[in-house]
Amino acid sequence: MLIEALNWFFYILHVLIFVRVILSWVRIGRNSPFGAIVFALTEPILSPIRHALSKSPLGGPGMMLDFSPIIALLLLQAAQMVVLSFF
Repeated sequence: MLIEALNWFFYILHVLIFVRVILSWVRIGRNSPFGAIVFALTEPILSPIRHALSKSPLGGPGMMLDFSPIIALLLLQAAQMVVLSFF
């Protein structure tokens, strides 16, 4: 039961990050109630990654693409494997 709940938790986070990426391509974005919820739920994950990327040689203020969702998805996958290995 706990393993299934953890799998759902990580699945929902993955979906929210994908939805946020899609919302960044359309005009709705943060202005809609749905967009505001998605941004509020994903920003605590993406903001520290974006901040770390800005300080790395790979990032910086002139970076045209935001790679934080890709890195977040990889880190979430790794965290899921680590957490579930304890059960």
